[in-house]
Amino acid sequence: MPYRERLNYWAIARLLPAQNWVIIARFHRRSDAEGHCAFLRRSIPDAQFRVVFELAEEA
Repeated sequence: MPYRERLNYWAIARLLPAQNWVIIARFHRRSDAEGHCAFLRRSIPDAQFRVVFELAEEA
């Protein structure tokens, strides 16, 4: 995993109809993730979004 990807610990997850979560964006700062999540919630009110902390997996 490149160094740049290891810096992005905050992610926005979206709940899909089959009860599966998918990561749709990653951010370095929590405030950036929360701001983008608020935008997504306003833009797509029927979808469920969550800000999650995602640890990078060591290879």
